[in-house]
Amino acid sequence: MKKIKEIVIGTNNDGKYREICGLLPKKTTKFSIKEFKILGPKETGESFEENSMIKASYFSKKTNLVCLADDSGLEIDLLNGAPGIYSARWASNKDNFDEAIEKIYKKMNKIKKDWKNNNTAKFICCLSIYWPNGKSYLSKATVKGKISPQKKGNNGFGYDPIFIPYGYKKTFGEMKTKLKMSIDHRYKAFLKIKKFFI
Repeated sequence: MKKIKEIVIGTNNDGKYREICGLLPKKTTKFSIKEFKILGPKETGESFEENSMIKASYFSKKTNLVCLADDSGLEIDLLNGAPGIYSARWASNKDNFDEAIEKIYKKMNKIKKDWKNNNTAKFICCLSIYWPNGKSYLSKATVKGKISPQKKGNNGFGYDPIFIPYGYKKTFGEMKTKLKMSIDHRYKAFLKIKKFFI
């Protein structure tokens, strides 16, 4: 198996780009799609798997490089799995997740005023690799936890300040990056594709 020496990371999200770069070997040459000034494709898939593959194949074809793309999101049981694949879209300004978090609290309060015992949730991540020759590979991983009654911490990005993984008292937003990245959904998904890298 020929190892991947250079890769384009198929995301316009700076937080995701940073985290994926942090997981990849230092030796791997990494490109951001921002360097190519490419906007993302329409995410028309009905699952994390489909959307991550749509992005990986799109950016690989546009750049003629191997592409690694991520589709990930938060599923809250009380909200029947929402926001799910629409996690990023709940923040109308893609980088401002404060309003998306407000939306979650509002919806949870509407269903159950005291939802502290009904706060189970999970983060899901799908990573797709797509080669210019049309070969592809996909991995998926989940981390289970619960929703914090209030936002805590400024680390990470997205919904990290309201997610507490099982076995911990802190939200992803309160955790040091190194700890978060050694237990989260993206790391677990990466372990399944690590073999493709130097």
